[in-house]
Amino acid sequence: MTYAPEQQQARRPRIYVAGGSNAVGRPYTFLPMAGWTQALPLFLTEAVEVVNCARARASSKSFRERGRLQWILEDMAPGDYLLFSFGQNDIKPDPGLHTEPFSSFTEQMAAYVHGARERQGHPVVMLGYERRRIDRHGNVARFLGDYTLAARQLAEDEHVPVVDLYGQSLQWWEELGPEATKAVFTYLRRGEPLQPNVLDGDNVHVRAEGAIECARFVARSLLEQGVIPAHWGRGLDRTRFDYDEMGWLDEETFRRRTASRVSTFPGA
Repeated sequence: MTYAPEQQQARRPRIYVAGGSNAVGRPYTFLPMAGWTQALPLFLTEAVEVVNCARARASSKSFRERGRLQWILEDMAPGDYLLFSFGQNDIKPDPGLHTEPFSSFTEQMAAYVHGARERQGHPVVMLGYERRRIDRHGNVARFLGDYTLAARQLAEDEHVPVVDLYGQSLQWWEELGPEATKAVFTYLRRGEPLQPNVLDGDNVHVRAEGAIECARFVARSLLEQGVIPAHWGRGLDRTRFDYDEMGWLDEETFRRRTASRVSTFPGA
């Protein structure tokens, strides 16, 4: 997609987010589970638009092969940003998802970098948060392991900014410990109904409170590194939030976005 100069001026700059279920925008039927991208607009002004293209169970490979990366690239205008994070599903043995950290994973991730740059956009590598796997001594398991190392190495080789939510999450989970981390992940509290799409005791996906803190860290990192302009930030020290601010989607909007943000020419 090619934008005329007047079209580029007519819309706000955009931050496109590509990733898996940790970032995906959730409908109301997933309460209290939330993707961190839902909370990102809480810390950014209306000078920029967040376009959440993350999809549940997506790996760097499947996201690209199903035309989701291509849709972003076709929609991008010069000066837009592409923030992408994978690894949680790349590790799975499913051949439609699996990649090897220092070979096929790196090759897939490089396509996001090069694609954004070809469209005069700004690629940003994000290292996603670690799962809640903590032993009785308070040590957090490094589940993502080599995928995080490979993503960091790619960023260094390609001179791409990195948002290290992974390292920050290790610090958070170790400081909180086995019990307090349950308030961050999807563990239901007294009186909360069990939704059909939610598993109580989910150690992979965060609830709204966790999503907010992840989004706060992402926004702060982008601002402190000078990746995005300083005037785009807001409310980084804010402490009180309402669930209604989280941008929960109705089922129809969720289905429409999932179906529509796919290029009909995924191999382009």
